[in-house]
Amino acid sequence: MPRLNVSPTKSGLLALKRQLAFAEEGRDLLEQKRQILIFELMRRLERTGELEQRVADAYRRALTALREAALDIGSAALERAALGGGAPAMGQGAGQRLAGVRLPRLQAPPAADAAPFGVGGTSASTDAAARRFAALPPLLAELAELETAVRRLAGELRKTQRRCNALTKVFIPRCRETVTYIAESLEEREREERIILKMTRDRLAAAAEVSATA
Repeated sequence: MPRLNVSPTKSGLLALKRQLAFAEEGRDLLEQKRQILIFELMRRLERTGELEQRVADAYRRALTALREAALDIGSAALERAALGGGAPAMGQGAGQRLAGVRLPRLQAPPAADAAPFGVGGTSASTDAAARRFAALPPLLAELAELETAVRRLAGELRKTQRRCNALTKVFIPRCRETVTYIAESLEEREREERIILKMTRDRLAAAAEVSATA
């Protein structure tokens, strides 16, 4: 693995050691974030599966009630009754931030506040169908909220994993190798300087002895 382009000096070695410590700390924080994201993602995936089944069951019951209402008062009367109602309101509340990810908060009115059908020319079966369809928007809002959170958490998890891999498999190994190389180079340079200094002292001592005997 190629080393980093750092000057093999003591100051360069100290700066590189600080970078290495900072990178290792960042790697540890990213790993903690990755674990949090995995936990939250799996938790929401489980909830999403359960809620999808609830939505499917509620939708099936609503369709069954709608068919019964159509048989009871007729399709034309049922369409006229439906024109008397309005679409349920859907709003977005204050979301939350989790591990740097903004998670949305969707809100829909409860079933008691919704009135998708008018009241004229209807029957008990029509009211039952209205109640069952009115129960769907809160479930759909919760499901949309969960699915959006899952997509965002999964995207952030991929980015975190790439950053963690870049530090763990590329930068930190290169940084450690460069630290070792510079440290060994400095040690070799110091040994050479000590040898040269000793040789210089020996020569000066020999020259002093020659001068003293002359």
